[in-house]
Amino acid sequence: MHKRLLVTGGAKSGKSRYAEDAARAFDLPLVYIATAQPLDGEMQDRILAHQAQRGPIWQTEEEPLDLSGALRRSDGQGVRLVDCLTLWLSNLLMDERDWDQETDALCGVLLTQRSPVVLVTNEVGGGIVPVSALGRHYRDASGVMNQRIAAVADKVVLVTCGLPLTLKG
Repeated sequence: MHKRLLVTGGAKSGKSRYAEDAARAFDLPLVYIATAQPLDGEMQDRILAHQAQRGPIWQTEEEPLDLSGALRRSDGQGVRLVDCLTLWLSNLLMDERDWDQETDALCGVLLTQRSPVVLVTNEVGGGIVPVSALGRHYRDASGVMNQRIAAVADKVVLVTCGLPLTLKG
């Protein structure tokens, strides 16, 4: 089994479902590290839908900012599923944190983990060029972050139309 799995794809591509199945395949306790924040009703509905899809067998840790700390604290407790990195990046940017430094720290922590980690991220750079400077900065930061995480991952899978394509590992 691959210890560090990165699952990427577009919105509603089936990547979370694939990641959940991959995590369950380890036959270990399941820890879900959620980066989403229920800032509005629509996001609350999305969170509830994801919770219903996962079911009650997951222990959920909500961590919108300190992802490295959440992984360190949960190491040894089972397989961890991080969903998702692009929301984490958005949280960092909105909190005016140094996403570049946080990404480097996350890569370092991933390399020290004893227990498996499955990470979900979005491919956001495949569409039109965002009209705002903030949108372009987010798109570029997301691409750089994904490249760095993919470099330390043992396996990288692109999911599109519900179908997985292994890119690495």
